[in-house]
Amino acid sequence: MHESSGGVNLSTSEAAIVHQARVRPASDGGVPARRADLGLWAGLVIAFGAVVAGLAWSGAGLRYFLQPAGVVIVLGGTLGTLLLTTPAHALAHALGRAGELAAAAQENRAAIVEEIVSLARLIRRQGLLGAEAAIRHASNEFLRDGLLLALDVQNRAELQSALDTALRLADRQGEADARVFEVAGGYAPTIGIVGTVVGLIEVLRHFSNLQAVGYGIGTAFVSTIYGLVLANLVLLPLAQRIRVRAGEEFETREMVVEGILCIVDQIHPSLLRLRLESFLRAGKRQGDALRRPAAGGEVSDARL
Repeated sequence: MHESSGGVNLSTSEAAIVHQARVRPASDGGVPARRADLGLWAGLVIAFGAVVAGLAWSGAGLRYFLQPAGVVIVLGGTLGTLLLTTPAHALAHALGRAGELAAAAQENRAAIVEEIVSLARLIRRQGLLGAEAAIRHASNEFLRDGLLLALDVQNRAELQSALDTALRLADRQGEADARVFEVAGGYAPTIGIVGTVVGLIEVLRHFSNLQAVGYGIGTAFVSTIYGLVLANLVLLPLAQRIRVRAGEEFETREMVVEGILCIVDQIHPSLLRLRLESFLRAGKRQGDALRRPAAGGEVSDARL
């Protein structure tokens, strides 16, 4: 039995895989679902809320810590160091990566495992070329591109080398994006000290007025606070968050590479599932094992 999909005749099992990739909800499929990162926003609110509350309860009042000159020096100086140390294209990429953290893509590795195993069953019966239509509808982009590359590259070693290179470059890009904010976080406190020195110089101009000197020394150190807050509550946490997210993406792609190579090596789907599930968290593996439905329309692993 065959059904048509875009002018291409698909077998029943192949059409089922394509349909599964199309209708699978984003939260359950290999397509990353973008949702607000509540941990990130909660951390920002708690951190800044604690600092503001502490300043308000210090006795001096919040207005005492509002120094436009310090803000200009710290923000402008930090931005200037970013432009000096980072090429424009690298800075734009890092800012784009930081923006993606606000609504992060959450990849469901368990669903990707199921998709790889389903494709493995189909490819064992029809071969890579026969399953090309289903491969093109794979919901995970890296899986789709890797299997399409396997259609053109017959040498396994060359295929593995190409996939490993893609992994390394993606991981290196993530580290480069994190380093942009890490470097800025190193400069921000020092630039804050520059603002403090500028404030102290202004204080010394009015040294004859002791009351003004006492007030001016206090306000001069506000620039240091700005630099420390910018570095430790914004820039350095962003760098670490990018590293963590890049690490998660690396593990997912590493799992996909393992699946692609197992498919090329014609590893049995049952063994393939076991190897891929080693990339899942222990609790997730147990939960998926309990919820995994019987594949009614598919050939069982034992018969493949």
